Amino acid sequence: MSLTRILHVDDDPDIREVVEASLALDPEFAVQSCGTGDDAIAVAADWRPNMILLDVVMPIMDGPATLAHLRDNPATSYIPVVFMTARAQTQELERFRALGAEGVIAKPFDPMTLAASVRSYLADETNIETVRKSLVRRELRKSFVRRAKMDAAVLIPYSSAEEERLDSPVALRRIRDVAHGLAGTGGVFGFEQLSGEAEALEDAVVARTNGYGAVADVRNAIAALLAEIDAMPLP
Repeated sequence: MSLTRILHVDDDPDIREVVEASLALDPEFAVQSCGTGDDAIAVAADWRPNMILLDVVMPIMDGPATLAHLRDNPATSYIPVVFMTARAQTQELERFRALGAEGVIAKPFDPMTLAASVRSYLADETNIETVRKSLVRRELRKSFVRRAKMDAAVLIPYSSAEEERLDSPVALRRIRDVAHGLAGTGGVFGFEQLSGEAEALEDAVVARTNGYGAVADVRNAIAALLAEIDAMPLP
């Protein structure tokens, strides 16, 4: 039988001892404990737990900072994290979930029911896969933002280039290639307006290439697309 691996992180050794004893009531749990965020990051990458129970208030690196590091590492980004904290008001719960936590187990907790509480977060076997897919999509979106910023660097010189240079077949082909790529992908990651502006730029380039559009239309479309890219949040 494969045991469910639970990593518990808390700077208080007494809490770690109680949690280990509480989770030992479930024979299908294997538990490791550590006392710092740095240790948690290392253990999680090596041990690959099925869930991490993470204290919120810890010295040097607190729970939210630890979670951010876990999410930044592809080896640990998909692991569900449940915060354990005395700060369990509704506003805090919403903030923790916004950070990417699966939920919160309030302190003080009942040692006799802690294992069941943890089990409830593991009841849905699709949880990890759902988190994994969400984080993969987030990484792909960040990658698209980086690509768009690089594409902007290609377009910026043309936004102020002399008309002859902007109107050259080589320039128009390069601008169209950039616009075509952004138009096809922007909407996939929620940048519908950017996708629309890229499509408009592609249309303007096609019109100019075929002799019925104006260079000014291409320049204006470049400016509109650059404004959308500039408004994108940095990854």
